[in-house]
Amino acid sequence: MDERHAEHGDVFAERRDKLAAWREAGAVYPTHYQPRNEIASLQTAYEPLESGHIVISRAARQCDFPARFQLVAAMNPCPCGHFGDARGRCRCAPERIESYRGRVSGPLLDRIDLHVELGRVEPSALEGAPDAESSSRVAERVAAARARQLDRQGKANARLDNAEVAALCLAEDRALSVLGRAMKQLALSARAYHRVLRVARTIADLADCAPVRSEHIAEAVALRSLDRRASHASNEFISP
Repeated sequence: MDERHAEHGDVFAERRDKLAAWREAGAVYPTHYQPRNEIASLQTAYEPLESGHIVISRAARQCDFPARFQLVAAMNPCPCGHFGDARGRCRCAPERIESYRGRVSGPLLDRIDLHVELGRVEPSALEGAPDAESSSRVAERVAAARARQLDRQGKANARLDNAEVAALCLAEDRALSVLGRAMKQLALSARAYHRVLRVARTIADLADCAPVRSEHIAEAVALRSLDRRASHASNEFISP
């Protein structure tokens, strides 16, 4: 190896170490208004989202970098941002809305576990104390759920591969029936099937429940709202 290649090797090693530290710190990659910004780079994120690493090839060198991260993306429901508003403020044509949402490809959307719609907050909801769990109480439940996962399998549910999901995310017969109906009505992929089971396993852990029950599957499917909207399916199948 000549001096130039040795120098490149040192750079690769240094970057690998930095990325490993970044990964272990639980890196979060936030992106806002996804269909308009950074969409081209996100479309190439399939491999790291799926495998947790990325391979970079340069001339005679090839290096495998750790690239496990949590993607948090935000987008408007339509170009004007008012689709679904109870006051009927949206004036976007259906074709324009579909074109706007179509910028996020199906394969990328399939790799995002949670799709959550946030509506307008009414002024009355901002008055007085919030009627919900405190952040400290939620943090306690999350810590307890993570401890259960580490005791059961030595890692978080998000790190389970498909074989481990089948072995560890054990669901009741009724829960599997709910998931089967969701697969048919929403035309979910095999990838989405395992991702729904992983999310349902986490919901069960948060509830300190050993088996995955139908209500856990129903909630996990309900959290994939863009799948339901794309298929024009009702919510009947998610009734536990």
